Amino acid sequence: MAPPLELRAQALQCLLETDPVIKTEGVAAMAKAYLAGECGVDSEAILAGSEAIPGRPERPLLVPPRLVGRRSMATVEGRAMLVHALAHIEFNAVNLALDALWRFPGMPDQYYSDWLRVATEEAFHFSLLAAHLQTLGHQYGDFPAHDSLWEMVEKTRGDIVARMALVPRTLEARGLDAIPPLRAKLAQAGDLAAAEILDIILRDEIGHVEIGNRWYCYLCELRGFEPRTTYDELALRYKAPVLKGPFNIEARRLAGFSEAELVRFADAGLNPPESSAAAP
Repeated sequence: MAPPLELRAQALQCLLETDPVIKTEGVAAMAKAYLAGECGVDSEAILAGSEAIPGRPERPLLVPPRLVGRRSMATVEGRAMLVHALAHIEFNAVNLALDALWRFPGMPDQYYSDWLRVATEEAFHFSLLAAHLQTLGHQYGDFPAHDSLWEMVEKTRGDIVARMALVPRTLEARGLDAIPPLRAKLAQAGDLAAAEILDIILRDEIGHVEIGNRWYCYLCELRGFEPRTTYDELALRYKAPVLKGPFNIEARRLAGFSEAELVRFADAGLNPPESSAAAP
């Protein structure tokens, strides 16, 4: 039998897979092979496929965010719409982790190990949400969804510093702020299973954002960039969304944001007191 593809080539293969079940199973198999020492990273390889778009199923239909629809917690369908939206975010997060893993050569091996961990955990999150969605009488793809997260991935495909700055530590970090109130709504509506899934996601997302923060700071130091001014320049250049509170200050601290950045959020007057911001 031929030896398995190297890690980054496997990541590209998984990225292009359209079936969500096969994709998530492929990520798990890739992680197992890597941890067993059955494949290497091949960090210097230049892989064909830089123009590739992620593999996706035919559904859900992708629409502008304003057309996704309202999600009332008073009905099973409303809760299903919310769980579906969360599942779509996690499916996109699998793809962005795979893209970060395969696209950028020449990084230390730990970078690729970190993004393999992210891809594996995001695939697990998607599987949990997709399974729970079935208990609500729906499947992934039953509702429309938007593509805002992947749009920034596409914009930053040629700039690893911008990718680390604007995807994990900007767009994904918004999940740290959004999950606690969503969890409270689901719990109040009686969907304790969904609330428990969000507990798992929040725990893991803190680690994912920390990975983005750590590699962003590494790249800034390597290239002689000042992190805060570089971030502001990149956010302007790539038209990143303007961050608005409230912010989950404690989760952001655990995820590696500097105290200066946390003070900056507070100085903007956009976050509530820390205790309420971090409470689920």
